[in-house]
Amino acid sequence: MIKVITILGTRRPGNYTGKALALVQQELMSKPDVELTVLDPAKLSLSFPGEKTGSADVQYLRHAVSSATGIILATPEYHGSFSSMMKLIIENLGFPSALATKPVALLGTAAGQIGAIKSLEQLRSVCSHVGAIALPGSVSIANVQRVFDPQGNCLDPKIEKRIRDLVTSLLDYVYNHVCPKFTPEQMVRE
Repeated sequence: MIKVITILGTRRPGNYTGKALALVQQELMSKPDVELTVLDPAKLSLSFPGEKTGSADVQYLRHAVSSATGIILATPEYHGSFSSMMKLIIENLGFPSALATKPVALLGTAAGQIGAIKSLEQLRSVCSHVGAIALPGSVSIANVQRVFDPQGNCLDPKIEKRIRDLVTSLLDYVYNHVCPKFTPEQMVRE
């Protein structure tokens, strides 16, 4: 089984990032060889930098990320950067980070017309700094308030395909670079 974790970078009720991430989660659930874990920061009590980090929620977060095969991080863009909630999540992953050596796919949403490009650039940099493998092909959704209806349905089939293709990008990397293509026994017999 391939263990994939999705992490939502906001606690705001009814947020658009969660609507975009729900499409990713639907796509992951359609894959028979994928075990999905959904991490929602609204359900976690995380520590601020400098505070004691031994809470059960922090330990759960670290263990879930450490045992994952791949991770999808989703953030809204706030003031030209990724969310403070995403930063808090990354801070709670410890040092060395539980993200180290993990393939990470990035999804960003923004109300503006240029999308979440700035936040995804910065998040990619932070992920690389802590040792994660930030995959190419991040998905940035611009004008997000026009892309989703109140029920969370994507109104643009091309954008929905791009969002769902984030799963393909992550799984292709996992199949080709994380999971061995051949076992040693196969190599000897062939």
